[in-house]
Amino acid sequence: MTRRERTVDVLVVGAGPAGLGAAAALAASGVRRVEVLEREQAAGGIPRHCHHPGFGSSRTGGGTDGPEYARRCTAAATLAGATVRTGITVTGWAGPRTLDATGPGGLERITAHAVVLATGARERPRSARLVPGTRPAGVYTTGELQQAVHLHHQHIGTRAVIIGDEPVSLAAAETLRAAHVAVVARVTDRPPALPSAVRPRRQAPLLTRTTVTALTGRPGLTGVAVRHQDGRTAILPCDTVVFTGDWIPDHELARRGDVTLDPGTRGPAHDAAYRTRTPGVFAVGNLLHAVESAGTAAAEGRALAAPVRHHLATGAWPARRPALAVEAPLEWIAPNLLSADGERPLHHRFTLRTVRPLTAPVLLVHQDGRELYRRRLLRPARPGRPFHLPAGWLDRADPHGGTLRVSAG
Repeated sequence: MTRRERTVDVLVVGAGPAGLGAAAALAASGVRRVEVLEREQAAGGIPRHCHHPGFGSSRTGGGTDGPEYARRCTAAATLAGATVRTGITVTGWAGPRTLDATGPGGLERITAHAVVLATGARERPRSARLVPGTRPAGVYTTGELQQAVHLHHQHIGTRAVIIGDEPVSLAAAETLRAAHVAVVARVTDRPPALPSAVRPRRQAPLLTRTTVTALTGRPGLTGVAVRHQDGRTAILPCDTVVFTGDWIPDHELARRGDVTLDPGTRGPAHDAAYRTRTPGVFAVGNLLHAVESAGTAAAEGRALAAPVRHHLATGAWPARRPALAVEAPLEWIAPNLLSADGERPLHHRFTLRTVRPLTAPVLLVHQDGRELYRRRLLRPARPGRPFHLPAGWLDRADPHGGTLRVSAG
């Protein structure tokens, strides 16, 4: 079959809030040929099937719901002059900035002056978490549940157990309530929340330090077997289970293009200008830091426009940038490359994650034996929740030096 070849200025892969935000800002700033490719049949990303309020607002309960937010993001990109194409799957790379794609119109090969990867993140399903037992019906991730309820209007069940204690688990609980499914428990292997953490109202019972050991039932789910840290075991009767959180970036396309991945985030290594280590290839949104809010992803997309325009105008790309690395119990940091020309991250701060609760930790930054930063956090840090490292110490970092090491003492 003949492959149609053409060229654009900027090719964005992924039409979620980050990709659409980038396309809207680039097109509005005068970049002429901005094209967005989305493998789903509709643009908007995860918000399309998140019917709870709060999108587009920093206040809980404000803003609009997810589907309306997705429509607004899509409209902003198209009205600015970007081309948004859905039902198009990018299958691989044919060159440093040349991508192969397929869709209803056949095979394509698209070369761009700049490529923006905005492929997002996904929750690990039951199979990837290696949970044993039978293979019954009634097993979902949050995204699968929301699509089943809000997009396909499927019957779910009557009693559900939620696996996870990240913010998305509360969204799963709201979706289950909307489907008239009782949430009997949430289960997490993490310890209880720190005393200062505020628990939302209407929250289902939370079993902490508890591991899921098996799913039971055939052909439908009948229960979830769990084991507490002290050895106690139980079976929670239910006909629905939802695995939440445990996010992983959708980095397959980046890997196929030999884009260097950060060992902590497992997304592309990137600097404050969203530049990867591959010249001409940018990355943005939850592909970089699974997972932040839709508003954060959209803001990053808009911020991406300036460095992309600079690259289009000059062709410049930094040759060497020291990495930022974290030490246990910190899990990752983003951005994770030091910019050589003084760019600051969005909101002038780095995002951190921890694998265990931290009460008022002291954050430290060292490079080549020099202490660049030391300050105690006034608030606790919890697993699955972002906390931040201010960027005021960057002027003291050596862009030609060794790895910058971030720790929590």
